[in-house]
Amino acid sequence: MLSLGIVGLPNVGKSTLFNALTEKSVSAENYPFCTIEPSVGVISVPDIRLNKLSEFSKSAKTVHTAIEFVDIAGLVKGAHSGEGLGNKFLANIREVDAILEVVRIFEDKDIVHVENKIDPINDIDTINLELIMADLQTVSNRITSLGKDVKKHDKEALLEKEVLEKIKKALNDSKMASSVELSENETIIVKKLSLLTIKPILYALNKKIGGENLDETNHDEWNKLLKFFENTNSEYTKVDAKIEHELKDLPKADRIEYKDTLGGSCDDIDYLIQRGYKLLNLMTYFTTGEDESRAWTIKQNSSAPQAGMAIHTDFKDKFIKAEVINWQTLLDSGSMALAREKGLLRTEGKDYIVQDGDVIEFKI
Repeated sequence: MLSLGIVGLPNVGKSTLFNALTEKSVSAENYPFCTIEPSVGVISVPDIRLNKLSEFSKSAKTVHTAIEFVDIAGLVKGAHSGEGLGNKFLANIREVDAILEVVRIFEDKDIVHVENKIDPINDIDTINLELIMADLQTVSNRITSLGKDVKKHDKEALLEKEVLEKIKKALNDSKMASSVELSENETIIVKKLSLLTIKPILYALNKKIGGENLDETNHDEWNKLLKFFENTNSEYTKVDAKIEHELKDLPKADRIEYKDTLGGSCDDIDYLIQRGYKLLNLMTYFTTGEDESRAWTIKQNSSAPQAGMAIHTDFKDKFIKAEVINWQTLLDSGSMALAREKGLLRTEGKDYIVQDGDVIEFKI
């Protein structure tokens, strides 16, 4: 199962957001480093399409797909050289597949900020610079270790050094490794190093509905933040972690209504989960019937046999064909039998690239 690591400076709302994402309880006291060991939550990915399919098929069971969220200790300046819980932070984040970077954009004198001021760009720079410095150490060490093979004019070593020098230049310029354009072969080489700044990042801007939020009161700071997202082609979402935690057991409609009464607006926690899912380059296909309707997670651009492996490895090795229909087309048809009669159910072979929202029955 793929995972997102929740990272950020101390006291920006990481653990509160984690608590909103899962019923698993983690410490969220108002002081730095309260989260020492990473907590892991397996989170169901909300999908209205699956709910409708389950209703349509009168399924006895509905099974959503899931991803992991990992709550990681707060980071401070100097983490790459072991300051604070830096070594632990970097080791934990190295193990996740993507980063959910929580950035505080609300003022609250009762919640101490580690820098004693609300400056989201500075917070992002602090975190990202630590990741960059850690990667610079990793890349520099690897280049040094290639020295003997490079002197021998080893072809693979020369190619790896060339790629790593490109990465090193970007890191020295305070840019993330993800900003470097790489070929498919170069990507494979770099992937072996598990670099932190190559991981995709979703920025979660933590608001306080009804409070002093930068997107509502400080246009200059907010505009700087938007400019940063535009220049770095970064994704972001706005969330009130505290409210989402307090309302996590209420139906979605009730959560929205309550937040509206407070006079604030931000994205729903379900939306954040869905954005995280897409950030991991994942997509969903479905199986449906009276016994069960289920969402299956696969990588984007997966062929039908590869997609079948989500169910069982035999579905790849013994694949014959797949019967495929879009979920909405199936609902509009009235039943699977009617869809078949109307010729809407397609027969696809091994080369078929599965589309998000396909309903599939594999034949082996």
